[in-house]
Order: sequence, then structure tokens, then C-alpha cells
Amino acid sequence: MTDNIRQIFDFIIELDKLKDVLRKTKPVGINRFENSAEHSWQVCMLAQLIVCESPVKVDVVRVIEILLVHDIPEIYAGDQIVYQTKNELDVQKELQAAKRIFGLLPEPQASWCFSRWEEYETRETDEAVFAYAIDRLMPVLQNLRNGGQSWKENTVPLEKILKVNTAIGTALPSVWSYVETLIKAFHAEELING
Repeated sequence: MTDNIRQIFDFIIELDKLKDVLRKTKPVGINRFENSAEHSWQVCMLAQLIVCESPVKVDVVRVIEILLVHDIPEIYAGDQIVYQTKNELDVQKELQAAKRIFGLLPEPQASWCFSRWEEYETRETDEAVFAYAIDRLMPVLQNLRNGGQSWKENTVPLEKILKVNTAIGTALPSVWSYVETLIKAFHAEELING
């Protein structure tokens, strides 16, 4: 067995730790927090299914590659709810975590993973913008179906929900138009019945 294969196997087993990184959103109908591995799988599926709504042509395979690696550094850096502002320390912590985790791999796999993660972080390509929109969309859908679970538990006001998730509209304007309506209707219903 070559060292490269051993390194790849070690990396893949290290990824098991992503199953232990808990997010702030619960899966619909399940009374436990979602883990980052589950989230990564689900956003990949959503991207594949909704790419036809993109007004610009995106390479969905590249989008899925980005989404597969985008949360891996959370193994060492932890997950941060999107409604909190990242400071420079958070950014550096995540960068160091990305270098550390992808550094377990041999080349060219290490560079491939790091470049996809970095592409997501910088959002300078249509694929990264689309991936980010999908990453925002999935928890919104879960919250809409879970009675606003993570929004309520983390006291996220409507204005912040709308502001943070306008990224959906950057890549998927028609989807955002519909989802924004759902968010506002949900909020209005909560004010009436809440």
C-alpha cells in the first residue's frame, strides 16, 4: 500500500468527526440537532435539484464539489451560526483548520480540497455564489418546516433573517422571491399566534 492511499484513508476516517459537529438547526420532525455531515449531503442534493432555477449557467458538478468540502474545517474550528458576524479571529481559526485538515491529504488531493473550500469562502465564481445560496437556503427551508426552531432558539429577528439570506436571491432570484414571501408569511403568523 502506498503512502498516498494511507493518507487518503486517514483523511476519510478523520471526516467521521464531521458527524459530531452539531449545527443549530434540527432536521424536520427529528428532536436532535443536525450534524454538518448531514447538512453537506443535503445541500449537495438540493443544488443538483434546483440548478435549473439559476439564471446563469453554473457547473453543478463544481458546485457539489464546493459543497462537499465547504464545512470540513468545522471538524477543528466548530460551527458558527450564520447570523453571528465572523470576526478576524474566527476567519483565521477556520483558515488554519482548513490547512490542517486538508493537509492530511497527499497532493494533488490536498490542493484540490483547499481550493474548493477557498472558492466557497471568497465567492468570486458563479459556482461559489450558487453554492453559498444553497447553503443559506437549506436551513431556511428547515426553519420554515420546523416552526422557526433555530430562529427562535437563537433569537434571530426577521430583519436579520432577511438580510443574511438575500444571498439566495443573488444566485436564485425567482427562488428568493418565493422564499422571502414564505419567511414574511411565517413571521406574520408567528406574531399573530406566537
